[in-house]
Amino acid sequence: MLTTIENALKTKEIRMKLLFVLLALVVVRIGCNIPVPGVNADVMQELFNNNQSLGFLDVMTGGSFSRMSIFALNITPYITASIILQLLTIAIPRLEEMQKDGEDGRKRINEYTRYLSIVLALIEGVALVIGFRNRGMFTDNGYITLILAVVSMTAGAAFMMWLGEQVTEKGVGNGISIILLINIVARIPSDLSTLYNTFVKGAGNITNAIVAGFIIVAVIVAMFVFIIFLQDGERRIPVQYAKKIQGHKVAGGQTSHIPLKVNTAGVIPVIFASSMLSLPVVIASFAGVQPQTGPNATIIQKLLTVCNQSDWCKFGSWGEFKYSLGLLIYIVLVIFFAYFYTSVTFNPLEISNNMKKQGGFIPGIRPGKPTTDYLTNVLNSIIFIGAVGMVIACVLPIFFSGAFGADVSFGGTSLIIVVGVVIETVKQIESLVLVRHYKGFLGN
Repeated sequence: MLTTIENALKTKEIRMKLLFVLLALVVVRIGCNIPVPGVNADVMQELFNNNQSLGFLDVMTGGSFSRMSIFALNITPYITASIILQLLTIAIPRLEEMQKDGEDGRKRINEYTRYLSIVLALIEGVALVIGFRNRGMFTDNGYITLILAVVSMTAGAAFMMWLGEQVTEKGVGNGISIILLINIVARIPSDLSTLYNTFVKGAGNITNAIVAGFIIVAVIVAMFVFIIFLQDGERRIPVQYAKKIQGHKVAGGQTSHIPLKVNTAGVIPVIFASSMLSLPVVIASFAGVQPQTGPNATIIQKLLTVCNQSDWCKFGSWGEFKYSLGLLIYIVLVIFFAYFYTSVTFNPLEISNNMKKQGGFIPGIRPGKPTTDYLTNVLNSIIFIGAVGMVIACVLPIFFSGAFGADVSFGGTSLIIVVGVVIETVKQIESLVLVRHYKGFLGN
């Protein structure tokens, strides 16, 4: 990877693209620290300290949500809109036709995604203002202040969407993914500092400090290595194309393959599962209801504790451990959404028909329905392996947080996003280098 980046920096055009990405990320970080007018920062900080369920949203926005900055919504409306449009493509034939229309169809779908993003940003902005207003977030509850806050957050989300598209067009990699990456990475130094102060500095003696530091480094490195294998793993299904005689030439006859990624659904199932469990807690926090245990807690407060990730894997007593039921629900949701999202985005019947039209077949498998059944069976096995891998990557940080108090904002979801974006961006940089130098640097 270092060799690829070194050779990329030697090419002026790629160097300018990377510089554009760097400047865009600087703008993002500056905007994440500019507060919305009229916000009481102390109230927001207290709210986040008492409600760790909001931490997932704060990680995705690079800390701008807890600061209630003009980029508080960040790119989350765009990501939500993209997922909604992708799911609707299967349900609405018109959108499915657009997707198959090539570049023109994709441009129209992207346009719909932008409009839906603005609508979602406006709705989320209004909901946040109404919800946080009741918690004393604003120094002035006048309508002018509230309207200004909604407009600021909506405009911030629109600007982030535009900036992400500019990075995609004029820079390197997917702009939205890179912005999401920098948001997550921006929180990692403070998390590492927290781990150091809790387990190394507070170890009591030098031996315990060294052991604690070694364990922390080993777990983090192991997590990254595991996720890299999970993201890069794929099952290649061989495809043979029959020879055809066209005039005086023989066409076809080559061998190709269908690459099926082990982690077929990416990080989407984890985001869906986390969102479904955190949504009740977020809504309750707007109403002033906090997760709570004990004899004086209401049924709603106890149910919120089940959904609250910070209460999972606590082994102090059965009274605490029973709230880890939410973890089992979380695991089931991750596996369910892995199958659901893959079934929406990958159609074995369509792949089989396209292969048949092009004269391709899987060796040992007859074209038509047998090929479809074979692809479906292979895909189901791969989905389960990928889903289990995602569960391991996501549950380990939760386990260490609940059992040992290793509270960090980044978890398995964040690490999967970081690794995936870095791998894809490096691959794109490498492809740009290959185009200009007609050779790769992998063997150097």
